[in-house]
Amino acid sequence: MAVTEGKPNVSRRHRPRGLELVYEDRDILVVDKMPGFLTMSFHRDERQTAERVLTQYVKKGVQSSKKRVFVVHRLDRDTSGLLVFAKTFENQKKLKENWKNTEKYYLAVVFGHFREKKGVFSSRLAENADQFVHSVDDPGVGKLAETHYTVIKETRTMSVLKIHLLTGRKNQIRVHLAENGCPVVNDVKYGGRTSRGRMALHAKTLAFDHPFTCKRLSFDTGIPDFFQKLAQGLEERDWT
Repeated sequence: MAVTEGKPNVSRRHRPRGLELVYEDRDILVVDKMPGFLTMSFHRDERQTAERVLTQYVKKGVQSSKKRVFVVHRLDRDTSGLLVFAKTFENQKKLKENWKNTEKYYLAVVFGHFREKKGVFSSRLAENADQFVHSVDDPGVGKLAETHYTVIKETRTMSVLKIHLLTGRKNQIRVHLAENGCPVVNDVKYGGRTSRGRMALHAKTLAFDHPFTCKRLSFDTGIPDFFQKLAQGLEERDWT
């Protein structure tokens, strides 16, 4: 997939730090989030969130402005990649109601190798008091989560995966990969051994229906430099 529209031309003065603007119109914003940013926070002292940075961006320096952005979906703090925000509550509602039709593909580098090079991980996920997500057998406790993976490249100690997210549970990809013996590189929470750099999980492509025009929009961030180095020359043709 490629970017459906050109990137917005934003002055350096108003450019949101830590986020790359991929697409903008009167209804929505699409950004490429850097690792280390929360999507949103329930704590007022958490300033470095994509939601707050973009709200300041749409205000354009006018603090009395009532303009703001509305969260449509989330990425973990240390996961990078594509995020969609609405500019009105009505558009947020429309996007969320139709979110099941969204196509979400992630790039991940994990430790280890899979016997089956393609498959689906399916389990019910629940979160304990320590905010640790894990699979459970009780359907009354856990929510169904399904993760489709394809191995697109292997090194001596690692595998590169193209992941199609079929459901959107918290920490879903990280939990499924760790529980199947191949944790994401640098995912300390779920058992990934450390290597230099960031956690190796990136929301690479996204396709969804525009809340106003209903036009199908498709976006692709390309492969971040960190993944190319980690996977010894990973290229776009490996992904496609």
